[in-house]
Amino acid sequence: MASSASQFSRRQLLRLGSASILGLSFPHLLALQARAGTTNRAKAKNVIVILEQGGLSHIDTWDPKPEVVAEHRSAYKPIATKVAGMQFTELLPQTAKIADKLAVVRSMHHTKAGADGHPLGTKYVLSGSHPSSPLEMPDIGSVATHLLGTENKNLPPYIMVPGNHEQAAETRTGFLPAGTQVFKTGGKDLCAADWQVNDLSPRAENREQRLTSRRDLLSSLDTRFVANNRDVEGMSRFYAQAFDTLTSSQASGAFDYRREPAKIREQYGTGHRGACYLVGRRLIEAGVRFVTVDTRWPFDAKTLPGGTNLNWDHHDFIYAKGTCNLPGAGGGGAGRRGIGTWEMMGSTDQAFAALVLDLEQRGMLDETLVCFVTEFGRTPKLNKHQGRDHWTHAYSIAFAGAGVPGGRIIGASDDEGGYVALEPHTPEDYAMSVYEKLGIDRSKPLYTSTNRPVYFGHAGEVIEGLF
Repeated sequence: MASSASQFSRRQLLRLGSASILGLSFPHLLALQARAGTTNRAKAKNVIVILEQGGLSHIDTWDPKPEVVAEHRSAYKPIATKVAGMQFTELLPQTAKIADKLAVVRSMHHTKAGADGHPLGTKYVLSGSHPSSPLEMPDIGSVATHLLGTENKNLPPYIMVPGNHEQAAETRTGFLPAGTQVFKTGGKDLCAADWQVNDLSPRAENREQRLTSRRDLLSSLDTRFVANNRDVEGMSRFYAQAFDTLTSSQASGAFDYRREPAKIREQYGTGHRGACYLVGRRLIEAGVRFVTVDTRWPFDAKTLPGGTNLNWDHHDFIYAKGTCNLPGAGGGGAGRRGIGTWEMMGSTDQAFAALVLDLEQRGMLDETLVCFVTEFGRTPKLNKHQGRDHWTHAYSIAFAGAGVPGGRIIGASDDEGGYVALEPHTPEDYAMSVYEKLGIDRSKPLYTSTNRPVYFGHAGEVIEGLF
């Protein structure tokens, strides 16, 4: 008989089917399963999350439904990918070429109501915890960096690039110390000639010796309180991180994608989105533990008439060749551009494919988990404004790297893309899978500032197809 969980894989334990075979009580078996889930499956050292906020239409991208009645069918046809039998739509031609590196979950859904709007939906995907929970949960990135730290002390462990999308304020530290807060680079347009990261340089009057003296004074004050005050401890960590960043010659360089060869920058694609994805890769390469890339294409009245709010909230004329503000629009999707335009799926397809290939070519993909997520999908039926509304009953997300088996479709939606038909998964499952890939022991609790234990490992089930 085994004496420890290390001699059993989670799959082997599940196959046993009955605790009596091992002579174990059922609770003991469950405990072994929980421990077995973190022994041999950790592959990720770092995580990069691509958050395409606004509710990306799954049936126009990852989950084509060519047999739907013409009235509600996507304007974009299925195309073959590098993997036989695996299809995306023609909006993803570059991503189709790297399908052998991707696992696409087509069975995401929400089991609880209340997260079908953008703020709460975004909060849900950032934390992997339903926003109706009585205790506000931290971002996945905050939890991961709180427990694991980071490899580069000169940079914040959890960074969002640029952190200015419509729902960027939904990031949360929850009950964790303030030092787990995400650092947002800022910048409406990373391609702007004057773009630089906010607050990376000390004020002129505080440079050199004066900055060091202030740090020493703050440190001496903190030591009187930090031992018994988790909030002070958290802020001390935050200030220490800030000092290391301000005094490091490497910090600003990690964000400077302009140091990349022109060939690499062209590979990611021209414009804001490609630059955001490229900065994300540079930060992972620099040793940042958890990076979230969010992108809302910047408004330029001259080049993008009618495009004032370029996220994925396509309530009006989703298949427009330019602006969605066409006669008959209902206003819910005001300011969008059609899903097939360059600033929408064109740039997304190119940047995402480039990111995965770039990580692989640099030998980083094996230890970097790449997650492509959105807060929900779009309705399977077009509305009267020829757009698609919010939909939480079925949508898709995708993964690559860190041992994720490529060329795989996980779960399925029904024939219209309206409801999950096979292997349902939730944002909680997504979060648990990220923690599992990082090797985080979810049987151990987190603690609030009053030392109340918070068990977060039971919130969902790991998506087994990613392992």
